Amino acid sequence: MNRESAIELHRYLKGKLSIEPKVDVLDKKDLSLVYTPGVGFVSQEIAKDKDSVYDYTWKSNTVAVVSDGSAVLGLGNIGPESALPVMEGKALLIKQFAGINAIPICIRTKSWEELVEIVYSISPTFGLILLEDIKAPECFRVEEALEKILDIPFFHDDQHGTAVAVLAGLINALKIVGKDKGSCKVVISGAGAAGTAVTYLLLDYGFRNIIVCDSKGIISVDRNDLNEYKFKLAQATNPEKLSGRLEDAVKGADIFIGLSAPNIVSKEMILSMATDRVVFAMANPIPEISYDEAVSLGTKVVATGRSDYPNQINNLLVFPGLIKGLLRSRKKLDSKIKIRASEAIADIVTEEELEKGIIVPSPFNQLVVERVVEAIV
Repeated sequence: MNRESAIELHRYLKGKLSIEPKVDVLDKKDLSLVYTPGVGFVSQEIAKDKDSVYDYTWKSNTVAVVSDGSAVLGLGNIGPESALPVMEGKALLIKQFAGINAIPICIRTKSWEELVEIVYSISPTFGLILLEDIKAPECFRVEEALEKILDIPFFHDDQHGTAVAVLAGLINALKIVGKDKGSCKVVISGAGAAGTAVTYLLLDYGFRNIIVCDSKGIISVDRNDLNEYKFKLAQATNPEKLSGRLEDAVKGADIFIGLSAPNIVSKEMILSMATDRVVFAMANPIPEISYDEAVSLGTKVVATGRSDYPNQINNLLVFPGLIKGLLRSRKKLDSKIKIRASEAIADIVTEEELEKGIIVPSPFNQLVVERVVEAIV
């Protein structure tokens, strides 16, 4: 990737989005229909039945992409202005892959409570709220609060898009290695937004032996430095009550899922895992262990978050179809929907592709959005 090319493209475009009208206003008749007095009649209809707003406005096909800029990509808390090009990019992909209008909204907030209030205040305009790049644990608190007050679907893509993509890849990885989800030992490196959501989805799907590690080591109920969300995670995982570092956790593990930091997994750690092991090293742009090294060590299935290697576990497989399906059905996102979406994505991979070690389809495969929408609706 050429840094200067990316910067020059954005400088030239001055934003990756524009709003185009659906009708032309060429004379007084046109004006009277799309604005006063005609639009007043439409407002009266909506006032009689607020649900009819979906029939008369863009609400049924428009989402807000909301961020406070507190956890942008791997760059950290760089602020709402710096988040804007990322949210524009997400909105562009939503339009291109799902045909849904998406409006980037980057908010300067003093607290997560204020963010919740703002999202609730703008929700009448949109059919769905997509939360992006909000740091943990605040992102969990935002979701909990919105669940109580919001009457439209919403989800935090860093959590749930990632979780669906990971599960889709694991469903096919288990087919290749011939192992059962209930008997696999899974180690997850990273206890932030993505790691937490992946853990809970895998538990809901039927994985039983999951160990989660953060930067200080294995998360267990014996640690006294855990926030409320990590303590809850400790209660749901680590059934053997292990303690120690990441290298202790991965011994004998069947599956490693990295959602953490670059180059933290060594050759020795990979070799200490079980035979026919699965490694998802998803730190971006530099994974926990390189694809080539993991393959050279005899790892049966390797995936990363990068597009320049096979098996890219990418949210782009998930959020266009998830958004379109939730908008169409007006359902709230739950575990059952996420599992159905994962299974739909996994089912697209053919037997011939599985034999070659391919576990996820290309996000450019047109079946991906279609099948995810069908699974939801």
